[in-house]
Amino acid sequence: MPETPPVTALHIAVIGAGPVGLALALQAARALPDSQVTLFDARPVDKDVSGDPRTLALSLGSVQLLERLGAWRAELAQPILEVHVSQQPPSMLPLPGRLADLLGEPELRIRAVDEAVPLLGAVLSYGSIVAPLQQAWLAAEAAAPKRLHSRFGQPVAALKNLEHGVEVDAGIAERFDLAIVAEGGVFTTDPSRQLVRATERPSIRHDYRQTAWVGQVTFEDDATRAKGVAFERFTRHGPAALLPLKAGGAGLVWCVPTDDDPVRELDAAQRVTVLNSIFHPAAGRIASVTPLKDFALGLSAERTLTEGRTVRIGNAAQTLHPVAGQGLNLGLRDAFELVHALARNPDVDAVLRRLEWQRGPDRWAMIAATDFLARSFTWKLPGAGAARGLGLAALQLLGPAKSALARQMMFGRR
Repeated sequence: MPETPPVTALHIAVIGAGPVGLALALQAARALPDSQVTLFDARPVDKDVSGDPRTLALSLGSVQLLERLGAWRAELAQPILEVHVSQQPPSMLPLPGRLADLLGEPELRIRAVDEAVPLLGAVLSYGSIVAPLQQAWLAAEAAAPKRLHSRFGQPVAALKNLEHGVEVDAGIAERFDLAIVAEGGVFTTDPSRQLVRATERPSIRHDYRQTAWVGQVTFEDDATRAKGVAFERFTRHGPAALLPLKAGGAGLVWCVPTDDDPVRELDAAQRVTVLNSIFHPAAGRIASVTPLKDFALGLSAERTLTEGRTVRIGNAAQTLHPVAGQGLNLGLRDAFELVHALARNPDVDAVLRRLEWQRGPDRWAMIAATDFLARSFTWKLPGAGAARGLGLAALQLLGPAKSALARQMMFGRR
């Protein structure tokens, strides 16, 4: 078979106009000036996404990426200056006196000032991320209409690998040099809601039998609370988190067992009472909670990112448990590294062959860490909670290890 020459000007299809897909399309438009980029999404372009209130936490690395793309709105974001992780008592097995005094009640506090950075990350709504990205993409398309194209309102029904290309079927079949699937969502076991793929291939899937209840809370005395502190609490049911919001209050993520759900039948007042018994006193007294939405939690990870000339990134490649809040950040790093590699090497096949190795350490380290933590809340082994507590206390004492963890949360594994 004759050797295929390197491709210098690609025709790229980006499937999915969420944060990862839009960020990748924008970056490709800038970093690959000779290439054509076509963005597909099922939603109409005139559907207003700015009001989507879902709360997301971005790492510092993700904030910096959006700044470079001209799609960061600092006025809409609440900087995270500290992350406070603790475990609800009883949290550790009885320890000898001096060791108990040294470790104390287990908690881990990571502060931006200790890492010599202005912020660890930021919290903002889904709409506040997607709307500026879409606005920047549409402006780029208007400036270069011959090579940048939008196909909003056109869901992709099928992908078909071709020799040195891929066919994208969105009502009309078109050939592209590369298709990047960035269309993802929450974990689901419904086959009809699985993401489009070129062929059926096995993935790693695990249902944690956990439910995330998501909403917002207000506090009795918000003015006196420490600003910019994100709280995560390990409970016997699962992790719970409070993410500080720009307008006050906090976004809530509350994970509990699906088969013995202690939240579903509670009214709002009862939920407030339970939440006040769960979180660390430093979080402040919760005054109210909005109606909560529930989402099934599980792991879905592709064993390989590439299949012919099709690449999967973001939630299309891995859907993670929210225990570490790193799913979107991992997806944005996927996008950045892929485009960066294509800009450096015109041989697209060589880039795709190396992609697994380049993204593997960051990707699998995050998958393994979130999967381990998520599964640990389902273990019935004596001492499982104590082991988590000891781990938190040890990390707090070991400065270099804590700093390494902070750097990985901010920038991924390098």
